[in-house]
Amino acid sequence: MAKKKKGGLFGFTKVVLILVMLALAGFVGYYAIYPDVTKLKRVNPKKTSFIEYREREWKRKGKKVVIQKKWVPLGRISPYLVKAVLIAEDDKFWSHEGFDFDAIQKAIEKDLKAGTFKFGGSTVSQQLVKNLYLSPSKNAVRKIEEAIITWRVERSISKRRILELYLNVVEWGEGIFGIEAASFHYYEKPAEALSAEEAARLAAVLPNPLKYMVKGGSSYVEKRASLIYAIMVKRGIVIPAYDELNTPQENEQRPDSNPSDLVPADNDKPLDRSDQPGNP
Repeated sequence: MAKKKKGGLFGFTKVVLILVMLALAGFVGYYAIYPDVTKLKRVNPKKTSFIEYREREWKRKGKKVVIQKKWVPLGRISPYLVKAVLIAEDDKFWSHEGFDFDAIQKAIEKDLKAGTFKFGGSTVSQQLVKNLYLSPSKNAVRKIEEAIITWRVERSISKRRILELYLNVVEWGEGIFGIEAASFHYYEKPAEALSAEEAARLAAVLPNPLKYMVKGGSSYVEKRASLIYAIMVKRGIVIPAYDELNTPQENEQRPDSNPSDLVPADNDKPLDRSDQPGNP
């Protein structure tokens, strides 16, 4: 009798494992073809999954929020803003293939110490995928979905296009999506006219733009923006005494936005992104 029970339990366990493996294979197979990320090469998304999430949130709270967003090509975004965002969010953007494994390792170590599952250290590519297709939840299943789609995005579209998409869909305040809308909202100017200091402040709030204000007395934003700006100076991106001469209002020649010029230095990684509060 004991042998029968043991054999029955083994058989049941085997069936469960097979079913789990089949379910996992189906799950991976589904996200290996859906969504069709190749459309991103030529189509600018009108509404993201994250905007829809915010709309449901506002409806639940009885809030009426007018969405501000306006698409702008990467070539019409201040190179200062591009570099500030990469310094703050993903300093290895041009060299990695969608995942910053050093940042992920640090995030996992912190999660283990804290006994939580936040799993930060997301790259710009991962954040784009979260904004376009997924929910803000941070469970293991969502992270697997994110990883599969990020892998596909990195192999389907160029780095410049990924960056252009991200800067046009990311949240920069309540109802404010994309850098053009954010630039007009906070500084009453187009994104191509942003100065280095303005760019640093906009980049500083990205971990949580509803908690941290671009304009205000937040010590976190002040400290983080100063650090981003200091790194831009150290790398020769900004010469402080002549910063104002490099804006479109004062000089018809904008700083060169050639993609090779936007590649950050390999050293001096400034910020530990695994320690930031995550933007959904």
